[in-house]
Amino acid sequence: MITRQFEADNKLFADALDFAGRQVRALMERDPDFYPMYTHHGRWRHDLPAWTHWCDGFLPGIMWILCARGDGAWREPAERYSKRLEPRQFDREVHDLGFIFTSTYGRWHELTGDAALNAVPIQAGRTMALRFREKGEYLRSFVAEDSLFIDIMMNVGIIFYAARETGDERLLDTAMRHCLTTRRVLVRGDGSTAHEGLFDLETGEFLRQTTHQGFRGDSCWARGLAWALYGFGTAYRFSEDGRFLRTAEACADFYIANLPANGVPPWDFDAPAESRELVDTSAAAIAASGLLQLAGLTADPIQGPVYAETARQTLTTLCQRYLAVSDPAWEGILKGGVYHLHKGLGVNESVMWGEYFFVEALDRALRDGPPLELDAF
Repeated sequence: MITRQFEADNKLFADALDFAGRQVRALMERDPDFYPMYTHHGRWRHDLPAWTHWCDGFLPGIMWILCARGDGAWREPAERYSKRLEPRQFDREVHDLGFIFTSTYGRWHELTGDAALNAVPIQAGRTMALRFREKGEYLRSFVAEDSLFIDIMMNVGIIFYAARETGDERLLDTAMRHCLTTRRVLVRGDGSTAHEGLFDLETGEFLRQTTHQGFRGDSCWARGLAWALYGFGTAYRFSEDGRFLRTAEACADFYIANLPANGVPPWDFDAPAESRELVDTSAAAIAASGLLQLAGLTADPIQGPVYAETARQTLTTLCQRYLAVSDPAWEGILKGGVYHLHKGLGVNESVMWGEYFFVEALDRALRDGPPLELDAF
């Protein structure tokens, strides 16, 4: 019975990937060389602000995932959309170079083995490392010198990557110290996370937790927690430092313990009653992909299958309730995402990071076999 359900879910996931490909193809044909961030009333093209310039890697990243699954027709547009991003390997204005280059040149190099491509993510890692502040030992966010974001845990991997590929111990030290600081000041004892931490620039002393996108400074913004459980898993994968694995597991355990049964979280786990019904499907997609990664990293024979099954339940719900397949006027793939609630940007819309991590999670789920425990039934 369980095996049949597993196969039925895989059919659902494969159909969702096919739909994702159709939506991306339609976007390319309708608006060539456009890199969207979030929809407005279901449309990608609008004149609302971006807040920061961090999402351009996700659209070509989806193309690379689909290309790696065997559809060679995606190769040309994936290369074209990726090449236009190449100058940003030197971009010092954002803390998001991992998002931009792991999803594009990282996947391109992995698929082809072309050594010349590897120079781009390596340089991006070096550029990212320039954000490091010795006093405080953290990579500063894009908003201010004294600011550390939990989101940076999803980007520090590009520094780990550059360190591994070059053997540069200084890069490795930068990545390690940033992760340890984030672990200390943004991850709470129960596994929940804060969005932002502020430091004294003169002494490096940590001052307080706060937020830009969560409900409060002491709340647990759902997307930030998803960044953490995924990002610390990636840090462990590069470093093999057990502290990072334990942190990823703590974040995952808090996430699962506080998750609704269908696997789609509210936008903030401490949201007040008046906004509690607002979910964030992008947080769900990120967490699903991060949980599938963590299921393959943990040594816990009980929690590993829990992580995998939670991810699959989440993906099933996203496919059944939030896929835009029944709305021909909707240009995105996944409804119900939230960008910035307080600024009124991309609320209950499609968001490009949600699209990318949804596709990545579907791909991961389809590549993974059934958990070992299922074989007994």
